[in-house]
Order: sequence, then C-alpha cells, then structure tokens
Amino acid sequence: MNKIIECVPNFSEGRNKEIINEISDSISNTKGVHLLNVDPGKATNRTVMTFVGDPDSVIKAAFNAIKIASEKIDMTRHKGEHPRFGATDVCPLIPVSNISLKELVPYAEKLAKRVSEKLNIPIYLYEYAAKEEKRKNLANVRSGEYEGLKEKISKKEWKPDFGNSFNKKSGATAIGVRDFLIAYNINLNTKSTRLANAIAFDIREKGRIKRKGHPVIGDIVYDKNGNPETIPGSLEHVKAIGWYIEEFGIAQISMNLTNITKTPIHTV
Repeated sequence: MNKIIECVPNFSEGRNKEIINEISDSISNTKGVHLLNVDPGKATNRTVMTFVGDPDSVIKAAFNAIKIASEKIDMTRHKGEHPRFGATDVCPLIPVSNISLKELVPYAEKLAKRVSEKLNIPIYLYEYAAKEEKRKNLANVRSGEYEGLKEKISKKEWKPDFGNSFNKKSGATAIGVRDFLIAYNINLNTKSTRLANAIAFDIREKGRIKRKGHPVIGDIVYDKNGNPETIPGSLEHVKAIGWYIEEFGIAQISMNLTNITKTPIHTV
C-alpha cells in the first residue's frame, strides 16, 4: 500500500506573484507530488502552499521550494502581520495514509539535515519531531521572530537542531511533523487590533501575560525566576492572534485548531 503524506510550507512572501509562482512551480514540477493549493496573503505577506505525495517525493519537492525561497526572499526587508523568522518560515509534514506520525519523523530529520547542509539555513525541529519539550510548540521556537534570531541562535538553550550559524538573508526554518490542523479566522466589526488580541488571548491555550491592575497596560507579574507569569486561556489546543487586515479594513482573530477531536470548531 502506498504511503502518502502532506506538506504545508509557509513562505514569507505574499505580494510578489512572480516569486510565489517560482516557488509553486518548483513543487508542481517535482515528480511524484501534486500541488493542491496556493494561498497568498497581502497583509500577512505570507503564502501557504499545500501538496501531497509519497514521502521521498514530498521531501524532494519541499527542498526544491525552500531552495527557491532562499534565493528569492530577503528577510532583512520583510514586513508582515504574521509572526515569522525565515524565508521558509515553517515546513510541517503530515501523515495522510499508511504512515504514522512516528514513522514520519526520520523524513523531517532528513529534510532538515539537507536544508542545513546544502543551503546553510539553521533548522529547528518542532511538534512530534522536537527533541525536547519546549521545542514542540511552534510559538516557542519562533519567539523573538527574525529580528531576535541572531541573538537567539547564540544562546545554548536555543541552538538549532541542524546548523548553528545565522543566515542573514534566509533566517531560520522550523521543520516538523504534526497532525492535521484547522486554520479558522473570524472577522470582527472593528478596526481595533487591541480588541482582537484581547479576545485571542482569552481563548487561546497559551493565554495572556499576567498583569497588576489593568489586564492590558498594567505592570507585568514575574515569577521567582524572573519569567512573566501567564493566565491560561479557555480553550485547549487552540493558538490565536489578533491583527488588522488592510485589504478587508477590519481586525481579525486568526486561529489554529491543533486537535479538533478535543476542541472542535463548533466549540471555538
């Protein structure tokens, strides 16, 4: 029985059609894969591509796409609403049929090793491919974003899993193995990103930073180790952020539902 996996890389370019087309062509021209969807966003300046195939072909197509992105995207000039730290920001592998999450991990490691060695891009493994607990969560891996990456890489606790030199042009890439997730966005009848974030922080599993007095502008409360304390949100397995979508003229809450069995869409 054929093994089939899905790959959903996110690239830090959502406005330049030529660059987007070059990246998507590098995927669709790879034998053994089918490009299912290309979803660019102007405000986020980010494009999500979805393709499927057998594991080896998908790994090959992913490398080809990451290579083109490294040549065409310059992170020193990138601006966008979505958190990001690399030209190819994140590249998850998802099992579709006849392969398990665990069996997919070596393929993520193989892709990470090749990208690091051939393209000199530092790689962090996340979700099921993560080597330690704190790296499972993509938000932790990407914290500080591109602007804080040079300093982050120099810290022992955030040494990349593959490669250890800062790539000024391409940043870093998170490569991982995960289950299917649902991207769910809600448009609000307001332009206030503060309101959108207030709602996002209340519902997301990570919650919000604990503050004295006012929940938004009050002084941050720190624990005995000097780390900010947090107030958990109301929904498990939900990641959320609020931002302003210029082309719509409204604020939006953007969510990822990472386990729809435990937190289904209707609950959110």
